[in-house]
Amino acid sequence: MKRIVLLFSITFLLNPFNLAAQKTDANVFGDVQSDGEHIPFVNIYLDGTNYGTVTDETGHYLLVNLPIGQHTLVAKMIGYKPVKKSVNLVKGQSIELNFELEKQSLAVDEVVVTGTKTFKRQTESAVIVNVIDSKIFDYVQANTISEGLSFQPGLRMETDCQTCNYTQLRMNGLGGAYSQILINSRPIFSPLTGLYGLEQIPTEMVERIEVVRGGASALYGSSAIGGTVNVITKFPSRNAYDLSMSNATINGQANDNNINGNITLLSTQRNAGATIFVSRRDRQSYDHNDDGYSEMPALQNNSFGFNSYFRLNQNQKLEVNMASLHEYRRGGNRNDDPAYLADQSEERTHDILMGGADYTLDFENNRTSLAAFFAGQYTKRKHYTGILPDDPTELAAHYALPPYGNTKNNTFMGGIQLNHTLYDFLGGLNVITTGLEYNYDDVMDEIETYDYLLDQTSKNTGFYLQSDWSVNSKLTLLSGVRGDQHNYVDRIILNPRLSALYKFNQESQFRLSWSTGFRAPQAFDTDMHIAFSGGGIQQVQLADNLKEERSQSLSSSLNWDRATETHIYGFTIEGFYTVLNDAFILEELDNTPDGNSILEKRNGGKSEVLGGTFEARANFNQQLQLEAGLTLQKSQYEQTVAWSTEIDGTRDFLRSPNAYGYYTIAFTPESPLTATLSGLYTGTMLIPHYGLPGDAGTPEQDLLFESDPFWETNLKLSYDFNLPHLDSKLQFFGGVSNLFNQYQDDFDQGKYRDSNYVYGPSKPRTIYFGLKLFN
Repeated sequence: MKRIVLLFSITFLLNPFNLAAQKTDANVFGDVQSDGEHIPFVNIYLDGTNYGTVTDETGHYLLVNLPIGQHTLVAKMIGYKPVKKSVNLVKGQSIELNFELEKQSLAVDEVVVTGTKTFKRQTESAVIVNVIDSKIFDYVQANTISEGLSFQPGLRMETDCQTCNYTQLRMNGLGGAYSQILINSRPIFSPLTGLYGLEQIPTEMVERIEVVRGGASALYGSSAIGGTVNVITKFPSRNAYDLSMSNATINGQANDNNINGNITLLSTQRNAGATIFVSRRDRQSYDHNDDGYSEMPALQNNSFGFNSYFRLNQNQKLEVNMASLHEYRRGGNRNDDPAYLADQSEERTHDILMGGADYTLDFENNRTSLAAFFAGQYTKRKHYTGILPDDPTELAAHYALPPYGNTKNNTFMGGIQLNHTLYDFLGGLNVITTGLEYNYDDVMDEIETYDYLLDQTSKNTGFYLQSDWSVNSKLTLLSGVRGDQHNYVDRIILNPRLSALYKFNQESQFRLSWSTGFRAPQAFDTDMHIAFSGGGIQQVQLADNLKEERSQSLSSSLNWDRATETHIYGFTIEGFYTVLNDAFILEELDNTPDGNSILEKRNGGKSEVLGGTFEARANFNQQLQLEAGLTLQKSQYEQTVAWSTEIDGTRDFLRSPNAYGYYTIAFTPESPLTATLSGLYTGTMLIPHYGLPGDAGTPEQDLLFESDPFWETNLKLSYDFNLPHLDSKLQFFGGVSNLFNQYQDDFDQGKYRDSNYVYGPSKPRTIYFGLKLFN
């Protein structure tokens, strides 16, 4: 409680800089539309003053206590031609003023929230924020968010198991545990959920994904060293619906069927609304090398949920969201038999319930806002990881006690946040943000047969104070400090973070960021995966003297965009450098008597990751849109890491390519027709293999393999038919993923394969077709 009082006191002590608003009661209200649809988050401001706002989710706005007299009111949003209207403001009168905007070109200045936890346009944010919207998911035919995340600079989705296909997101060369995954700005993605969660969330429930590379904002957790990915579910903004179904054939052998739908309903007064989504997926297992063992597991997914809001009055809003995810996945062989009868198998049944509630109160003429929030997730998992023994005695023991496991995982977080705007702070505008949050994560994972038990409870209390100071029209300084008290660390750790934005002109911005962070000595996502290796299993354990890992990161970027009435083009260049002290490493211990392998997580001195990204984009007359990105990097430990006891170690990060990138080209020669070409590039990387490939009897001959580069090329065509009597459209679509079948061709074979020996694209050539009904 003392911390809460202290944080709020700091904020309100700054009030002397705040000039009190005159109570003129001269108000303006209205809406903003384009082509009959309301537009949210449009800038509305009095020209030449500091008075302004943005339209809400329903496209409406309200400005109160404005200066009296003749003024010009401006409605402006990138992608639309700005509109100015004269207005005579009279004391005690409220005037309705509505705007109709005309589309101009591709939008590159969306409103984002992830950088500062306040609504802000991309070009105004001191933290660079990239947005993956529903168009990208549609262009690349992404059924889950994991299939679309790689189409952003610095991001790469990686498949890490040949049998179960668990994935992790790598940002700027760092592994999945260095990135924070948020659902509607809340960190309820636990270490366990991180193993499979990105594959379990259908794109049908997602409005957009905001990506912040690096840890420049003080508002996010200490472990957001690589960056933050904020999955924002669909928000009810207009009455709408869509229903889609598709069928895909994986290399002519396995089928993947998807059915998705959502509906949005708004009240008559638009003070309440809800978006409801449903999704179902049924994918058969796929065997690429015809050895009887799958390279892609069978999947059955059923998901549903909703996102809703209730505007209690003009100043109060409540948002509530919930999602239920069920997934069954099975890899290995003999999928029609119980898992424990298969020669080799991984079986997972997940039931996940997640959701949250946010209450927001605006007061002092919207200068101050208070938010209280709570979110959580509960996961129940039943799983099996096993190999059928050859020895009759061991086989009998296996049948008597097959290695089934049970997992329960609870994650909860809650907190409060206060934003206060100082309109005349040393000649500029400053938004002070302060808050307190508490995170709790409890995971219990047990496999009695393997004498394996993970019983981990993580608790973290975090507090932050941040200043988002627009010094003048060109310079913005974002500074803050975050303090965390983690139950695995014996002291409070303070992490200062600083960013600066300088706008040379309307077209170009320069950013510079510095941040610090830490990771607690606990089990993270990939530590919880049990793999097959060398005829046995392989698992990770934590060293007894493991201590926290500390980080410092520096990044800079130059952003340039030129927009006209018919086209827009631009680029972003970014450089990044991160140093990790007492970096976590995995080193192999001697094999156990039963042939199992143990990797121990230890502190390994210092490591460095440095590199740069280049992003280019263009849109010509809304008929041709191009986006591309390339990342070049180098990741090394200061000391050699002995990942195997059999061969010399290496200083290079494993499974981390020095070059990777993406591109999308969308061509719409006529409005109903869209053709999209997209692709991913993955450069060479070092892949460990335990034993000789294809020979499980050689665990003493581990090797380090340098993979070939991969180009994954995708093609999609879609055509829309108008259905005027239904006020809807019917779309037919089809295409090919991984057109040239650039897929790994040297998978291990048989039940004793090294299941972690997997790299390259996540699937081979896949042909799909489907239809979509929407309005």
